[in-house]
Amino acid sequence: MATDYYALLGVGHDATEEELKRAYRQRARELHPDSTGGDPDAERLFKETSLAYEVLRDPERRRRYDMFGPDGVDASNQNMGDVFGGDLGDLLGAFFGGGARPRQRSGPARGADAETVLDLTFREAAFGVSKEMTVGTLVSCDTCTGSGARPGTTATRCDDCGGAGEVRRVRQSILGQVVTAFPCNRCGGSGEVVTSPCPDCRGEGRRSEQKTFTVDIPGGVDHGSTLRLGGRGSAGMRGGPAGDLYVHLAVAPDERFERQGDDLLVVVPIAFSQAVLGATVTIETLDGDEELEIPAGTPTGHVVRLRGKGIPHVRGRGRGELRVHFVVVTPDDLTKEQEELLRRFAAERGEQVAPPGEGFFSKLRSAFG
Repeated sequence: MATDYYALLGVGHDATEEELKRAYRQRARELHPDSTGGDPDAERLFKETSLAYEVLRDPERRRRYDMFGPDGVDASNQNMGDVFGGDLGDLLGAFFGGGARPRQRSGPARGADAETVLDLTFREAAFGVSKEMTVGTLVSCDTCTGSGARPGTTATRCDDCGGAGEVRRVRQSILGQVVTAFPCNRCGGSGEVVTSPCPDCRGEGRRSEQKTFTVDIPGGVDHGSTLRLGGRGSAGMRGGPAGDLYVHLAVAPDERFERQGDDLLVVVPIAFSQAVLGATVTIETLDGDEELEIPAGTPTGHVVRLRGKGIPHVRGRGRGELRVHFVVVTPDDLTKEQEELLRRFAAERGEQVAPPGEGFFSKLRSAFG
């Protein structure tokens, strides 16, 4: 049988937010371990009651609960640590001040992430490449092996946080005392302080260095793609783990091909006679020159698709296609003999054309003659 959240809190289905708050506070005090002697059933009921309050105090979650029950709020599989972002001890401490357990210090903080830009040619981006790059970053200090302490000395426990790495503050709220934890300012959350710093890194445990390494670029990447290299960023202070390096790719455009996703577009000009009579032309592809048949009567804008001649798919096998757009070039430098032949051609087809000397360029020459 599904749990009734309203029954857990002892309120009606029309309870207001203030009524929910009063009911929950009363039930929480009744189920507190100090009142129940640590009874496990009471602890379980406390969790369910707290979950019920969190659902019903939120208008949208309450609406879904009223319509579909506990499954409607997708909370049946959550534990109380997920709902409140901590464990039961922290929850009790937040409501009643006490019962909160100190957290274990997390150790030295992780280093910052770094960013860089890597230039690629169009072909390198298409087929992939291994490139060597140099990046300025912070690395672990060799003198102190990253500890930040002068050789022969060690870090000591931080007096401000007692080695916990965090400082707790207590404030009053409508539900009682609320305990809030902050990273210790003195030790930065590490729980230790360096009283005799390393002379080479001044106690940070790291130093600046230019690092050179090889990056493997997969085929199919595009301009603006970003690669994440784990652990290639700045080293953390006093032995903290390194951050990540984000490599932003800048791909140079190609004067022949236009990229459209994983497909390529190439424009091929053909002569009027080739378009009319058909021909075999040589076109450029990423894989080299290729012979292509032009059928007779090919108009401007005619497209031929060559599958598997485009960009390799960066995630998976295969390649895109190469789309060849034909553009018929109209000649504007005919000799007298060529013009006469073309006029005979037009006459044979019954096509009306301008008389000799009445073309646009002839009129233009006459105007300035």
